Amino acid sequence: MAAKRVTISTKPSNDPRAEAWVRKRVDGTVSGAPTKADVYTARLTIDVTPALRGRLKVAAFEQGRTLAELVRGLLEREFPADLPRDS
Repeated sequence: MAAKRVTISTKPSNDPRAEAWVRKRVDGTVSGAPTKADVYTARLTIDVTPALRGRLKVAAFEQGRTLAELVRGLLEREFPADLPRDS
């Protein structure tokens, strides 16, 4: 049996058609909204008790949000961008 060779083309560089294809939704519309990776680029790891984690997960589920969205909202509310700083 002969080995089949498969050639893989190079990744298109900044091809707007390729970008549009990636952002195309199932319904045919193109998403112009930034993705989570475009907006959130830093990862934060904290240790919480299993009980607190459970309460957070339940609260997020009841609000129809992800746990990450819930925590981001809490942090934004507690530490707004226009927070006055002590000098």
